Amino acid sequence: MKTDAPIELESITISDYSEKAYLNYAMAVIMHRALPFIGDGLKPVQRRVLYAMSELGLKNTSKHKKSARTVGDVLGKFHPHGDTACYEAMVLMAQSFSYRYPLIDGQGNFGCVDDPKSFAAMRYTEARLSPFADVFLSELGMGTVDWIPNFDGSLLEPATLPARLPNILLNGTTGIAVGMATDIPPHNAREVTDALIHLIDHPEADVEALCEYVQGPDYPGGAVIISTKDEIAGVYRTGYGTIRLRAAWREENGDIVIYEVPHQVSPARIMEQVALQIEAKKLPMVADIRDESDHEEPVRLVIVPASRRVERESIMLHLFATTDLEKTCRINLNMIGTDKKPRVKPLPELLSEWLAFRIETVRRRLSYRLEQVNDRLHILEGLLAAYLNLDRVIAIIRENDAPKPLLIEEFGLSEIQAESILQLRLRHLARLEEKKLATEKKNLEKERTSIEKTLSSEARMKTLVKKELTADAKAFGDDRRTEIAAGKEAKAMARETITPAEPVTVVLSEQGWVRMAKGYDVDPQDLNYKAGDGFLASACGRSNQHALFLDSTGRTYGLPVAGLPSARSHGTPLTGFFKNPPDSRFISILMGAPKQRILLASSAGYGFVTMLENLHTRNQKGKALITLPEGAAPLGPLHVTGNPADLYAAAVTAEGRMLVFGLPELPELPKGKGNKIIHVAPKDLKAGTDRLKHLVIFPEGAALTLYAGRRHFRMVFGNLSNFMGSRGQRGKKLPRGFQGVDAVNVETKHPKAEEADREE
Repeated sequence: MKTDAPIELESITISDYSEKAYLNYAMAVIMHRALPFIGDGLKPVQRRVLYAMSELGLKNTSKHKKSARTVGDVLGKFHPHGDTACYEAMVLMAQSFSYRYPLIDGQGNFGCVDDPKSFAAMRYTEARLSPFADVFLSELGMGTVDWIPNFDGSLLEPATLPARLPNILLNGTTGIAVGMATDIPPHNAREVTDALIHLIDHPEADVEALCEYVQGPDYPGGAVIISTKDEIAGVYRTGYGTIRLRAAWREENGDIVIYEVPHQVSPARIMEQVALQIEAKKLPMVADIRDESDHEEPVRLVIVPASRRVERESIMLHLFATTDLEKTCRINLNMIGTDKKPRVKPLPELLSEWLAFRIETVRRRLSYRLEQVNDRLHILEGLLAAYLNLDRVIAIIRENDAPKPLLIEEFGLSEIQAESILQLRLRHLARLEEKKLATEKKNLEKERTSIEKTLSSEARMKTLVKKELTADAKAFGDDRRTEIAAGKEAKAMARETITPAEPVTVVLSEQGWVRMAKGYDVDPQDLNYKAGDGFLASACGRSNQHALFLDSTGRTYGLPVAGLPSARSHGTPLTGFFKNPPDSRFISILMGAPKQRILLASSAGYGFVTMLENLHTRNQKGKALITLPEGAAPLGPLHVTGNPADLYAAAVTAEGRMLVFGLPELPELPKGKGNKIIHVAPKDLKAGTDRLKHLVIFPEGAALTLYAGRRHFRMVFGNLSNFMGSRGQRGKKLPRGFQGVDAVNVETKHPKAEEADREE
């Protein structure tokens, strides 16, 4: 039927509507999906699964039933969401490697440590409740919880379960809500129970006192917590933080056996990580790794060292740093409290609030039982009154069509008492039944007195709670699985240590391209270079060493040679590794032992001796090593081989002056300008007319050969006395025709001496 009544419309801005809708969604996710309730430590889907299984009669003493049956009941009656998510929640509660105290006893494929989500479909698996589920369900029908309508109002479901132990800590949970998350680790039942009993006796106990009992999380897979006691106490003090967890291992017949891995870490993933390092030759101290896990030992990874001389502990410290054998577990004690508000709770507040929940649950149970006892006593009083006047009661019932009002009036009974008399069977009119009723009444009166005393006394109530906690801890508690022990800091081995020490030759081109060739028998001149490029310098060393580069500004740079490209290619530019000044160029390359002495000099005539370790740096911008006067440039570094006291240095300038002096006259410095080697006038250096051009080191008895164009001449050690002097002098002029020396060559022995050696 049409109506002309105007339609009322409500106007609201999109922003207000969106904000309200998002907040409603966020609160629904927080309160009804992602976060657990502090009382039973369960999310709604977990609570509904347990309740549905109890309604199906799937106790720990019954037979297993198909998981699909349970999931169907949960979805159809209480949880109208996806079957996959519901089944996954059910499987999680059955996995002994995920839950410290599993709530469901599964039969079939419920996943494995390597892949927790590899469980079979619900039509293949079967399940029933575990004995630990009694902690949640044994008091359910005792008036301990509130009941709320299910999603369609056709049934009632418990708003929470009356947990007898703090499952919120025993099994923990993880969840992601909107704007918040929770990560509560599992704990040991005995430790938590001891802490609760201590808190009952000492309500003001702080974190330090409670940590004497709760040592730390107790993960189902064991492993070792290496966080300090102060770090663990700090997590419990604030309610959030991290715990460092490390795999447990032992040595068997020279091999390393890993038998426990950190929580939620896949052994297969660890196998893959170690195998990749072995394949990439980043783990030469390990020969092999194999998985020997079976039903008796769910985790057994065997690492075979390459040699008996290798320290097993150093291998494990390296693997702790480079694989998931060591893991940082996040802790966030975020939950829905008894005030129905989500909040992160420190350990004392969490245990105190759960104790208040438990005491209130026990109070409700006792009150419910007291009400039942009083109701039964009321009926028993009426029945006993009927037995005292049995003949009159029988006569009233036989002679009247409506005997109830007459019974009430004649014997002063209530309607309930009268109805219970009328419901009696003839067999119960025997004298023996009267004695049974009297005994039952006496026992119930005694129970009523005990319950009333407990309800009226806070001390009795706490004592009862402590007794029940102790009994449950004895029934379900076990020894700690996760060890707490201080361990050495995990540290990856240096690349130089784990890289094989093979002989290599590193080649540097004129345009700053670098490459590496295996072995020392490589002629860098014969390698292929890019167009316009050519050979500049090379250095021989080991593949586990660093190559050190010197640029035209006097800065040094370090680079591991293990990752350099092969000499078959053109190499790679050093500018990709370093941030050297734009106007600089690389002039030399060095390799060797850290204590190897090096002579460094500049064209200004200054120099000093240093050790190779002083050239090392990890800074991409390099390290300032040589201080250069204006207009000066560094010369190529020289290796100091042998005892410096037996060595000499020969310096040749661009003007053709040469000076020979003892090498010990130069100082040994970590960096700087150095001392004057040979005099070079600053004005000549700036004008480009003079500079230190050549510098060589030679031992006593050696000969020098000087090259100038096509001409050359050799000077034996005895003839060098004409050019010897003290460091810093001008030196003497070389013979005519050798004013522009192109090269200086050192011969350790004179040819005549070599000929004499051959004759001998």
